[in-house]
Amino acid sequence: MTDMERSPRQLLTKREREVFELLVQDHTTKDIANKLFISEKTVRNHISNTIQKLGVKGRSQAVIELIRMGELRI
Repeated sequence: MTDMERSPRQLLTKREREVFELLVQDHTTKDIANKLFISEKTVRNHISNTIQKLGVKGRSQAVIELIRMGELRI
């Protein structure tokens, strides 16, 4: 299955979704790492992977796009 054939609900992994849900709640990378029991580097990797998947330039644009797509709620 190619990326284009995936439904929007399959765009993010479970962990990427968790990271962005915490980001929109104004948690820092350090806060997110502590809450999810992962390293700050892993949090940054999840954010970076999502930015690449969406083809956007940064976290803010990623959040906007995810909300527009119905992947995130604020």
